Amino acid sequence: MTPPDPSAAPSSPWSDLDRPPLSESGLRRSLVRGDGLWSALDVLPRTGSTNTDLVARASAGTVEEGAVLVAEEQSSGRGRLDRRWSAPPRSGLFFSVLVKPAEHEVPVSRWGWLPLLTGVAVATGLSAAAGVDTALKWPNDLLVTVAGEERKAGGILAESSGAGGIVIGVGLNVSLRADELPVPGAGSLALAGAQVVDREPLLRAVLRSFERWYGQWCAAQGDPGLSGLQETYAAGCSTLGRQVRAILPGERELVGEAVAVDGDGRLVVRTADGDRVPVGAGDIVHLRPA
Repeated sequence: MTPPDPSAAPSSPWSDLDRPPLSESGLRRSLVRGDGLWSALDVLPRTGSTNTDLVARASAGTVEEGAVLVAEEQSSGRGRLDRRWSAPPRSGLFFSVLVKPAEHEVPVSRWGWLPLLTGVAVATGLSAAAGVDTALKWPNDLLVTVAGEERKAGGILAESSGAGGIVIGVGLNVSLRADELPVPGAGSLALAGAQVVDREPLLRAVLRSFERWYGQWCAAQGDPGLSGLQETYAAGCSTLGRQVRAILPGERELVGEAVAVDGDGRLVVRTADGDRVPVGAGDIVHLRPA
């Protein structure tokens, strides 16, 4: 009798014991409760983009504020400027959340703080749960240090879902090994020496951290100063104090020192002429010292 071909056996989420699947029921029990932010939580085995899926659900009116959508694998994850984000199954955290700041009387002018708030929530949650420092690159990159080098381990993308809703997506490399990195400059929590790479406690910690920061921010009607968000973001932002090149809409460039994040969440760049220019949108490149 010919022995069975192992490669023909059906794949199982448990075939890689270093990357076990998430427990949807366990996450719901620990996070979804009547007096909290999180109203629903679903885990998908695979999808194109959790942001796209959750925007569709929100637009159809089938979910409320606090809905969370998690994917074990994303095939078409997106970042800013429509950049693609992909990783092996169960190697990272890929999730989106729905918030409705208008229901908490937060002015639209302050909604631009939501990606920065998410960055603070992820960084503080990971610091407590994984014992790893995660720095923030303005406006929405999550950085870790690998062998003394700053590397991108995650990103954040916020999109409107209509009717006052905002969907915020997070992609974070957790257990990626060096040979699995999509680009040489990428990183992961594992490569940064994280004490914990079990995704379930990490996701719980990040979502609880987001719930706390979002609650403070809404209670202050989105005021970044009163909520403590502006100070905490600045303390964890590796862009501040650096020479940067801002690539602005229309292919314009601005070079100078990043000196502050203002009350509108904009990066303030001081040019060689001493002008302080607020940057509200653009791609930021950290320049190495001459």
